[in-house]
Amino acid sequence: MALKLIFMGAPGAGKGTHSGNLSRRLGIPVISTGQILRDAIAAGDALGDRVKQYTDNGLLVPDEVMIDVVKQRIAQPDCYDGFILDGFPRTIVQAEALKGIVDIDAVLNLDVSDDEIERRMSGRRVCVQCGATFHVEHNPPQAEAVCDACGGELKRRVDDEPETVRIRLKAYHDKTEPLIGYYSREGKLRSVAAAGTVEETAARCVEALAL
Repeated sequence: MALKLIFMGAPGAGKGTHSGNLSRRLGIPVISTGQILRDAIAAGDALGDRVKQYTDNGLLVPDEVMIDVVKQRIAQPDCYDGFILDGFPRTIVQAEALKGIVDIDAVLNLDVSDDEIERRMSGRRVCVQCGATFHVEHNPPQAEAVCDACGGELKRRVDDEPETVRIRLKAYHDKTEPLIGYYSREGKLRSVAAAGTVEETAARCVEALAL
């Protein structure tokens, strides 16, 4: 089954973990904003050069450039049978632009309280090599501080510090949360209670998509 999906949720809701689970189950790629920007720069084409101009100067990539990057990425052969977008769209403007490019089948919104987010993120560890995400309680690596996927070192990110998390949550509520209403009106939203274990939430994601 070819599915074109979006994962939504506050920072730390588990988008990386659960989009990865579905990616393996369905055999379709996860496309994260960070990765597609890195891929665009590595390609060395005109679009990649535009992206590099912003990232090299510590600037946010504008909507119109970000939309072009996503459009280019989902046109690649590995997306023919579907894909999962993680971290895009972030605004109504981006969602409207995406609608003009591709018909999304469903949007999975991982619903978690702010208090739970803060607790989770303090225990999150990310691989410095491949970007795989773990948690010291809910999804621990087999060996402490070592990535199961590539053997890279796992570290706590600076933006997982409590004060930074609160700032990021405010930005999410202000800018991205309105997409919940947008996709609900489109009839594509599937809200998933993301409290509890990784396994419990993974089962709810599968159920929400009727897989």
